Amino acid sequence: MAISIKEISTRSEIRKFIKFAHRHYKGNPCYVPTLITEETDTLSPKKNPAFEFCDHIYYMAYKDGKPVGRIAGIINHRSNEIWNEKRARFGWVEFTDDSEVSRALFEAIENWAISKGATAIHGPLGFSDLDYEGMLIEGFDQLSTMVTIYNYSYYPSHIENLGYAKDADWIEFRIKTMKEVPERYLRVAEIARKRHNLTVRKFSSVKEIRENRYDRKIFHLLNESYAQLYGYVPLTDAQIEYYLKIYIPMLYLDFVTLVTDANDNAIAVGIAFPSLSRALQRCGGKLLPFGFIHLLRALKAKGRRDTVDLYLIGVRPDFQGKGVNALLFNDLSPRFYAKGFRYAESNPELETNLKVQLQWGSYEHVQHKRRRAYIKELGIRN
Repeated sequence: MAISIKEISTRSEIRKFIKFAHRHYKGNPCYVPTLITEETDTLSPKKNPAFEFCDHIYYMAYKDGKPVGRIAGIINHRSNEIWNEKRARFGWVEFTDDSEVSRALFEAIENWAISKGATAIHGPLGFSDLDYEGMLIEGFDQLSTMVTIYNYSYYPSHIENLGYAKDADWIEFRIKTMKEVPERYLRVAEIARKRHNLTVRKFSSVKEIRENRYDRKIFHLLNESYAQLYGYVPLTDAQIEYYLKIYIPMLYLDFVTLVTDANDNAIAVGIAFPSLSRALQRCGGKLLPFGFIHLLRALKAKGRRDTVDLYLIGVRPDFQGKGVNALLFNDLSPRFYAKGFRYAESNPELETNLKVQLQWGSYEHVQHKRRRAYIKELGIRN
C-alpha cells in the first residue's frame, strides 16, 4: 500500500500529531511523554511568538489508513540572518521502522524547504534553543529527561540512508553528587567571588524573583551566554515573556542559584529540577484529571527520588573561565545531596564545549548519551 502524506494545521490535528508519539512509544520504559497542552501551544502560531519570524509546515504519514509517522518543517529567518545561511530545520520527527515511511516524510519536508529557497536542511531542531533538539544516537537504554528527545535505535540509520550526515553532536553525563565540595572548587570560588566582587543569590519566593526582575535578567544572560553555540538564536522579548509564564511558576527555588556583580547584573545562573521523568510517564502527557498531582509531588521532591536534572547553566562570556562556575556548584551540589539526590543529569552539552565538560572532572561521572544534529544539502536525492 502506498504511503500518503497529509499536511496538518488545525489545533485538533496538531493534538493528533503530538499523540502519535505517545502511541509510538507506548510501553517503552525510557520514553518521557511531553505535556500535550504545552506542546500544542508550542506548535500553534496563535500561541508561540517564534512564529513571528518562522515559517512552518507539519506532515503526517499514513499507510493503510493508519498513522505511521510525522515531521515538522521550520525556517527560522532570524537564525538564517544571524548565521548567514539559507537553511530549513526538521523536527518533531517520528516514524515506524519502514524505509518507505521515513523516505516519504523527508522527501515531503525537503520539497517544502526547496520551495522556500532553502539550500540545506538540518535537525532535529525546534523553533528556539529551548525546544527539543538532537537525535539520540547512543543511550537508547537510558531514561530520557523532560527536555530531551527520545527515539528508537533505528532512526539514525534511516536518515543516514537518505543522505544526511553529522552536523553537530551533544553529549550527556550522569554525575554523582557529593556531600562536600572538593577543596579545589572552594578555593577557586572564593578567589572569583573576591576578585570580581560577586554575590551568590538565593530566593525564597517567585515573587522575589519577579519584583527584582531577576527573571528577565536570567533570560538576557542566557542570550549572551549561548550566543555562539550551535544554531542558537537570541530570544526576543516576546519569547522571553512566553517562557517566563511557562517556567517561572515551576521553579524549585532551592535549586536556583544566581550570581550577580556589584551593580546587580546577572553574571551566572544555574537552574535544576528534581527529575520529572517518572512523573511525566505516570501522567501520560495529561495534567487532568490527576496528572498534575504526579508533577507537583516530583517538584516538591516527595516520594522516590535519586536524580536531579541540570536544566540551565549559563555564564556571561566575559566571566567564562574565571571560576564563576565553581560558585554555582559550590552552592548547588551540597543542596542536591542534602535533599537525597545522588545523581545529576547534565542534559545535552555540545561535544566541542570543553569548558563545560571540564567542570565534571572532580566528580564521578559517566558519559551515557549522545545525540546528533544531521544536515543534508538540498537538491541531493538518494
